Amino acid sequence: MNEALLRSLTPSVLGILVRRGADFAAAEDAVQDALVEAVRVWPDGQPRDPKGWLVTVAWRRFLDATRAEAARRRREDRVDEEPVPGPAPATDDTLRLYFLCAHPSLTPSSAVALTLRAVGGLTTRQIARAYLVPEATMAQRISRAKRTVSGVRFDQPGDVATVLRVLYLVFNEGYSGDVDLAAEAIRLTRQLVAAIDHPEVAGLLALMLLHHARHDSRTAPDGSLVPLAEQDRGRWDTTMIAEGVEILQAALVRDRLGEFQAQAAVAALHADAQTAEETDWVQIVEWYDELAGLTDSPVVRLNRAVAVGEADGPRAGLAELATLSDSLPRHTAVAAYLHERDGDLETAARLYAEAAHKAPTLAERAHLTRQAARLNAGRPR
Repeated sequence: MNEALLRSLTPSVLGILVRRGADFAAAEDAVQDALVEAVRVWPDGQPRDPKGWLVTVAWRRFLDATRAEAARRRREDRVDEEPVPGPAPATDDTLRLYFLCAHPSLTPSSAVALTLRAVGGLTTRQIARAYLVPEATMAQRISRAKRTVSGVRFDQPGDVATVLRVLYLVFNEGYSGDVDLAAEAIRLTRQLVAAIDHPEVAGLLALMLLHHARHDSRTAPDGSLVPLAEQDRGRWDTTMIAEGVEILQAALVRDRLGEFQAQAAVAALHADAQTAEETDWVQIVEWYDELAGLTDSPVVRLNRAVAVGEADGPRAGLAELATLSDSLPRHTAVAAYLHERDGDLETAARLYAEAAHKAPTLAERAHLTRQAARLNAGRPR
């Protein structure tokens, strides 16, 4: 047992818990519990990431203690609780419409497309871009879905997985800046969390909060995009991050991992880093491995290539990228970034310019064009 290592890690772990919202005394108790657990289990094999292991165990202990205290208080208060007099609050039917459009007679992909168009307010082009298909293909899919449900009684709501997928896509469109839908997606997901006790529902809410916490730092005053590594982390919403991390930790301890929880874990690792250089890319690669196993998504594998490039060097990232189709959205932009990191500035500049022509939004096109111009002018990042 490496007692010196435990002593050296204790202040850092304690600081992380306090930044996540734990009061100092409770954080101290939780860290002590984690140290005791480390003394018990580490002799059988020290974890690859001792600090991450201690943070995870300590945070779980803190959450368990917090929930136990809250439960005790609820039991004490229940005797005096009475219903609030007056009429019940009005019900928001938006979430019900999401469920009804996810009709059992439709395939999941058609149900998502129809719901995004009919309730989410997205255009056919936006939906097609989210699904990586031509706009004409998506238009046909939506038309078929409308014909399928025409005349059908909408008294059989669809499944939760389909509704989660819709909310996720609506949030992504809002977060991209094309349409202001992110806050609405968060609001509806909060309602779903209150109605359904499932770790993936909580995982989606955590993912939204962790991403939305960075919203104000994603663009410069002139409207240009600011990459994650260059964002002013002092502008991130720490309250929203703390809530997202707490929701995620509570979901993960239930040991029913799903794709939204895995994505939220990646977002939490970015949020936990005080600077871009402190980002734990090794753990991020591990989470992308989990995510790839859950989804087999080419976009996940593209993001994993970036993470591998950060964790193991740009050439390792380029090797991963070579296994993926260059028709993937942002494939060329990723190649440009990795070539720049590898020192091949001429290739990187050419690829940045090529990626700019393929960019799905004006803001992204402008950003990639500036990257190409910067390298062509011989300026460092």
